Amino acid sequence: MLLDGTPLLGNRTGVGRYTAALAEELASMSEVDTRAVAFTLRGWRKLRKVLPHGSRARGMPVSARLLRRCWLRAPFPPVELFAGFADVVHGTNFVLPAAMRAAGVLTIHDLAFLDAPEELPPSDETLPQLVARSAERAAVVLTPTRAVADVVADRLSIEPDKIRVTPLGVDPAWFTARPPSEGLRRRVGLPARYLLFVGAAGPRKSLSWLLKAHEVTPDLPPLVLAGPGHHQHDERVRSVGYLSDVDLRSVVAGAAALVLPSRDEGFGLPVLEALACDVPVVCSDVPALREVSGGHAALVPHGDVDALGSALTAALAEPPASATLVTRRAHAAGFTWRNTAELTVDAYREAIARRG
Repeated sequence: MLLDGTPLLGNRTGVGRYTAALAEELASMSEVDTRAVAFTLRGWRKLRKVLPHGSRARGMPVSARLLRRCWLRAPFPPVELFAGFADVVHGTNFVLPAAMRAAGVLTIHDLAFLDAPEELPPSDETLPQLVARSAERAAVVLTPTRAVADVVADRLSIEPDKIRVTPLGVDPAWFTARPPSEGLRRRVGLPARYLLFVGAAGPRKSLSWLLKAHEVTPDLPPLVLAGPGHHQHDERVRSVGYLSDVDLRSVVAGAAALVLPSRDEGFGLPVLEALACDVPVVCSDVPALREVSGGHAALVPHGDVDALGSALTAALAEPPASATLVTRRAHAAGFTWRNTAELTVDAYREAIARRG
């Protein structure tokens, strides 16, 4: 099996964390021979250093932008030219590499860009067409939620029986996470009590809505923004940038509440991670977050400033009952990366069977 390991390079946000966790689990499964390829001119050799033990790196320096232009026109050049033959090639990041013989499996994390193509960077201007072409060529399409599966079937005209839902997982370390030490608080500039947003900056995350609700709601603690691309920093809003996995777990575990105000999400992993370490969650009432939270988060109509402020105030009002904490953690514990990998391997087998 050949995995697109490009998301493993650089700082890992959602897709990178998904690819890393999946690669770790696949490497531990004796029935899977995992190889990975990175499509990049720079840093492609680093793939060898970030793959789990037992996985092999393949490839050569190649421009991802050039390859995408080619694959948009025709299924050439095939990935086998860069990485050798495989039974399955898995496009982990929206785009399925062209292949001569390998059966194609494609992960589509969300389709938010279809409704706001103007928000895509110039390097991704052809992404909508590429994703549609990739989904058409794939033998099996994977989505993280049933909500995304429904959108993929509708918006890309993909037969529902070609789509498989492979929910993401929660690393066991989240269930033993502890609030930040004084050293970590000083190092990243954390206030004594804080609300927390986790994720990269971008219009889809609707931070303007969150910032407005935070500004007009009395008595809320400072808001901390964790993730790349945030630049706000004053008495009430603090950006702490990209955090390592270890630091992120502590920062989440120490939050008074986690808030995810996105106008659209494919999964919303921070919701489950917060629930795993006993942190209340407030998020927008959109299909994927409703599905993933499973009734254990406060859901707010997107864009309603007063409702978001009230939900945050209520989340901080009093500690939840112990029974509530147990059910929250049990819900989060139902999502494992092992299950993600097993469902993915089932999809690989199905793709091979479909290829004939």
